[in-house]
Amino acid sequence: MEDNVLLKIEGLHASVDGKPILKGVDLTVRRGEVHAIMGPNGSGKSTLSNVLMGHPKYEVTAGQIVFKGEDIKTLSADQRARKGIFLAFQYPLAIPGVPVAKFLRMSVQAVRGKEIPIIEFRNQLKEKMKLLEITDAFSGRYINEGFSGGEKKRHEILQLCLLQPELAILDETDSGLDIDALKVVANDIEKSRSPERGILLITHYQRILNYVQPDVIHVLAGGKIIKSGGKELAQELENKGYDWVLKEAAPAVA
Repeated sequence: MEDNVLLKIEGLHASVDGKPILKGVDLTVRRGEVHAIMGPNGSGKSTLSNVLMGHPKYEVTAGQIVFKGEDIKTLSADQRARKGIFLAFQYPLAIPGVPVAKFLRMSVQAVRGKEIPIIEFRNQLKEKMKLLEITDAFSGRYINEGFSGGEKKRHEILQLCLLQPELAILDETDSGLDIDALKVVANDIEKSRSPERGILLITHYQRILNYVQPDVIHVLAGGKIIKSGGKELAQELENKGYDWVLKEAAPAVA
């Protein structure tokens, strides 16, 4: 495998509760690349993100998930996190009584597998909050309690920046955001880009791609990637919807 290939998915099939959802996904992500995964509802986008992260509810029935040269299918979610994979959830949960700063420190320690002195962590946290232009008061609030949609998603990107994963999977980060919040969150995603990091940006709509520039766009339908292209593909989907590409690829998704 090429040195700069971070993730290689081959012939991936996966089921949930015995129902096949992914039916042969092939995808290669190189370091420094941003790949957008688009597709209609029920196409398998969120299933793909959960399967890559190792959610126990999803069963891989065939294929490979090779991360940094290692097939990780048998690894648990926490093991994958320590390997350098991060998932930002579509619907982040509120955790009343747990301050953001405490949660973030525990998360970083869990991934790195060692204790981090409080002063060292506070300096890291301040640095990342400054990068994302997040106010100091944010770190003292309880996780997602009373947060707006934009604040919930910004907290996810702050986690990403602190954990420094090599692969970031962003599952419908634009979900539930108004246009102003979308611009802020998209700007945060752009700031989190790195030559060493691959990003999978899963989205239903084209609008976030006005602000985050992907290297490749893929259309997922019927549990398979049926079309790939550049940013012009997103605009074509915005103008025509998904019907045209589904008809074009009908034999593949049957």
